[in-house]
Amino acid sequence: MSLNPVFKYGHPVIFTILILFSIVTLSDSAFLVSKHNSLHNFTNLGERDRVRYILFTSIWTLVTAPVFMVLFLLAPIGHPLTSVATHLIYLFITWVLWTAAASAITATLGGGRGLDCGTQHLFVYCGQLVALEAFSWMIWIILTIAIMFVIVRAIMAAKEGEGYSGSLVTEA
Repeated sequence: MSLNPVFKYGHPVIFTILILFSIVTLSDSAFLVSKHNSLHNFTNLGERDRVRYILFTSIWTLVTAPVFMVLFLLAPIGHPLTSVATHLIYLFITWVLWTAAASAITATLGGGRGLDCGTQHLFVYCGQLVALEAFSWMIWIILTIAIMFVIVRAIMAAKEGEGYSGSLVTEA
């Protein structure tokens, strides 16, 4: 069974969702960093630093993901940045960054117990922090799914004799 259509049409969809969620996370974290810098109303330095880290990770994703998507759309076969190996490296680095980001904000908000913004009085921007946590985990899930598909394609490329420098899609 050929997975060519899955990669051909799924790659732009996954990367578009990744870019859109990164924009949301960037907006939310930029708002929080702006408020924390101007009003100094963060709960503790950990909250401030973790929100800044998510801002960095959002910028990283928003700068790099469109490059991979555009190159895939323009040259899905033969370009070094559209190879299986390049995608694995990029997705793994981005996955590690988002794993740290999502875990850090989850730890800040109490470790996944579910922060009730109506009853808590600790966090000034509770709703924004909960949204930041949710979108961070959603991006992590998207990256995990993308990595699994690229690993499947890497195994297929290795079996077909292309090696890991093979493209995500094949000619045919």
